Amino acid sequence: MHSVQRRKKRPKDENLREERTNLREETTVCGVTGRNYTYGTLRDHCAALAIRLQQKCKLDFGNTLAICLPNVPEFPLICFGAIEAGLVITTINPIYTAEEISRQLVDSDSKILFGTVSNYSVLKEATKLAQRNIPIVCLKTSTDENLPEGAIDFAELANPSGVHFSSLQRHSRDPDDVVFMPYSSGTTGLPKGVELTHTNIVSNSEMLAVKAGQSSVVLPTTDSFQDVLPCVLPMFHIYGLTVTMISKLAKGTKLVTLPAFRPDTFLNALTEHKGTVLHAVPPIIMFLSNHDMVKPQHMETVRNIFSGAAPMGALDAEKLIAKAPKIVFAQGYGLTETSPVVLIGALGSNNYASVGSPPPRTQAKIVDLNDPTNTALGPNQSGELLVRGPQVMKGYHNNKQATDDIFTEGGWLRTGDIAHYDDNAEFYITDRLKELIKVKGFQVAPAELEEILRDHPAVADAAVVGQPHPVSGEVPRAFIVPKQNAKITDEELKQFVAGKVAVYKKLEGGVTFIKEIPKNPSGKILRRVLKEEYCS
Repeated sequence: MHSVQRRKKRPKDENLREERTNLREETTVCGVTGRNYTYGTLRDHCAALAIRLQQKCKLDFGNTLAICLPNVPEFPLICFGAIEAGLVITTINPIYTAEEISRQLVDSDSKILFGTVSNYSVLKEATKLAQRNIPIVCLKTSTDENLPEGAIDFAELANPSGVHFSSLQRHSRDPDDVVFMPYSSGTTGLPKGVELTHTNIVSNSEMLAVKAGQSSVVLPTTDSFQDVLPCVLPMFHIYGLTVTMISKLAKGTKLVTLPAFRPDTFLNALTEHKGTVLHAVPPIIMFLSNHDMVKPQHMETVRNIFSGAAPMGALDAEKLIAKAPKIVFAQGYGLTETSPVVLIGALGSNNYASVGSPPPRTQAKIVDLNDPTNTALGPNQSGELLVRGPQVMKGYHNNKQATDDIFTEGGWLRTGDIAHYDDNAEFYITDRLKELIKVKGFQVAPAELEEILRDHPAVADAAVVGQPHPVSGEVPRAFIVPKQNAKITDEELKQFVAGKVAVYKKLEGGVTFIKEIPKNPSGKILRRVLKEEYCS
């Protein structure tokens, strides 16, 4: 069988943060306010939070805790505290609308919600829409903020003072218990909860640390050295969660948290904290390569840059290397359903077009789209990429049909992406069989926007596709069939959608009115026809 794999001894299923020995090193620091934690203080706050989640908040083993936060130093604290309390964590994009948040709260059956003071009104509205009495824990991100009435103070929950650490109720856990449940958009239906186990997350973190035959992205912390990683990729996204946060804390890396990408704060974090490693997405790589604000001193201490979440062309990588020749660049490929990494490029390779090869214990194969046996194809043959390994999800939450659809016989997961590999077992992603729109690395489901558009009284039918965009990669573009005699403008529809979705889901690609949505005999929208006719 022409599958490609790398094998390595299975990692132990242990608490990653207990591997750190130098507890005085900084673990997280806010790139805006300077608020920070050492590995020692993080450990104490995690334990305190775990105990109070059990005792004060009355949460039971296996309950779900929702985190709706931007990148802040407390993000890993909440995650590890929840894990220590025996909870499952679902992460929510903090720019979601109340309607979007409520949908995830209900589907995940969340029992408690963590957010910021500034976002409290949206979170409160979300719990009302969910028709559930979900306590809201608020984090103050500045000293002048006041705790909203009815909110729980995060600082009190996580304060180690007066806590008897021996009172923590420890539960017997299986490596295959679910620990994280991020949500992944699909091409049909609403976003689905992805059940990721302890084995999934630990395995993928260890894979990143021991990429076969190559040095790792970050180096272990010693008495005289600590890698520094400015964290601009959101930790609520699987890329930021596993690749940036968990795997790097396991190596003792210092994380400089940035709530959002703003050129000035991002560049300041690079220089002030002497960033040595970056995890980025193509728009950030393009910013570093092309923007006049970026000077040589900003990149002076950066050693490695790793790109993911969306494909990046070789020319863009070459521009980056030309501007900062000392930097070692690589890119990888993954899915929320795979924790996320299943392909990773070799550091130091000049093959910038490739997304690399499978890390240890991971298998990948290419199959013909029309072959029901899913027989593996050989090198340089194009087909759908299927993957298998210990990082592959347990399944979709409460959605057996979707789980059955994405897995094939033998435990192979269908990625929905068209790819091939060369004679050196280096993989290349060439197209998406799936129809997700990727806006700056974020997934946008066309079906979700189409459902909103069809709810408008003047719309008879709708289709949404990804319109190529020089900065965002893609942006949503809508095609509308108006109802007979209806009067509606493109701007009205754009505003209609904007009021219901997160900013990256807005119809930045515009609205086009057409007579008929092209569909196949079974009624499936032929998005490729629309893209070829209008978006090429």
